Amino acid sequence: MEWLYITLGALLFLFLLYLLVLVLPRGKQPKMQTLLCSYAHRGLHDAEVPENSLAAFALAVEAGYGIELDVQLSADGVVMVFHDDTLTRVCGVEKKVCDCTYEELLTYRLYGTEETIPTFAQVLSLVGGKVPLLVELKGESTNTSLCAPIAELLRAYKGAYCIESFNPILLGAMRKHLSDAYYGLLYTNACREKKKYTAVNILVTLMALNVVAKPNFIAYNKKVRKSPLVFFTTKVCRCPRFVWTIKGQAEYVDAVARGECPIFEDL
Repeated sequence: MEWLYITLGALLFLFLLYLLVLVLPRGKQPKMQTLLCSYAHRGLHDAEVPENSLAAFALAVEAGYGIELDVQLSADGVVMVFHDDTLTRVCGVEKKVCDCTYEELLTYRLYGTEETIPTFAQVLSLVGGKVPLLVELKGESTNTSLCAPIAELLRAYKGAYCIESFNPILLGAMRKHLSDAYYGLLYTNACREKKKYTAVNILVTLMALNVVAKPNFIAYNKKVRKSPLVFFTTKVCRCPRFVWTIKGQAEYVDAVARGECPIFEDL
């Protein structure tokens, strides 16, 4: 019986160590409360206005919504606003974004419209601080080369913004460039979503890399609202709650009623 108590005590100690060392976020309110708002997912887009386009961002500004957008690097180091790794879905081109130069990317059209892939600099100029930005850092590897050029652009930007990523390593690296920015961890059950139980997916699903990311807020998949880890980080640790991707008016109203900051589309 004594060994049972010792074992249970050891397991409890390890569990608390896991929560308080690996998972514990840096939950806090942002310096700019305007960041806790609703964000149009990749701008206000529809069948005629492509996602992550200057037109979609202009519509979001006009409507007064915050803007969620995705950033990654071209082959020659220009920060582009585009979600997917490849151009296949949006541009119909079988190439990776990171393999194309800035000049080449400008030649491709979004969903066959006249809209082209914008640079992050173009978007910052268009928005001009009129609405908050939620900037998602794309990338699933340990390559952090996009952090420095993004930080350079944001240092010169006068508007409100916050930064998020699924990749804790990118968030940790970005903090070295912009220590005062407001950071969020994008969270879902990676093992379930990717249908793979790799070491990385398990660590991400367990939020065991929060020790690297040090998130100030949690942006979670609406499917995992009831996750114990979401409860611990947002209720116990009081991290502000962002939720994605909210679709339609009913889900939007529900998210707002829950006190979440909805990242939405199809209103």
